[in-house]
Amino acid sequence: MAFNYDLDFDNINFREKPELYRVGRGEQGVLLVEPYKSEILPYWRFKTPDMAKESSEKIYELYLDYKKVNDFVGMDMARKFLQMGYTRARRYANYKGGRKYDENGEVKERDIDPVKAESASIFEKKWILVREDEDYLKLKKEHQKKYG
Repeated sequence: MAFNYDLDFDNINFREKPELYRVGRGEQGVLLVEPYKSEILPYWRFKTPDMAKESSEKIYELYLDYKKVNDFVGMDMARKFLQMGYTRARRYANYKGGRKYDENGEVKERDIDPVKAESASIFEKKWILVREDEDYLKLKKEHQKKYG
């Protein structure tokens, strides 16, 4: 089921109301779902490989904390932040300043930044760990079956 952008995100605590959460596609809702956004976002950094390593490890640690208490929404939000670390770092790796399009809306030529590419790779490894985790997959299926 698609992510529901029509909810009143300012007034919903998804830890208390996990039934309102929808996985959606990719990173949908990553900056909306509280209290997880506020718990994870402060650690999300990808500017350098060192920052990406520290960030991805902390977010993965949060993932494991959510997993210990069977908090699927927290697990999925950690997955989304790891995925977003990969996709954003990859965007900056491919295009100077992270801008894919020029002022005319045309795709700019790639200008590969190996430092940002390394940051992307660091996040990608943690993202794969989560998205292939059997417990995550089981809880995801259960959540989607139960709530949509």
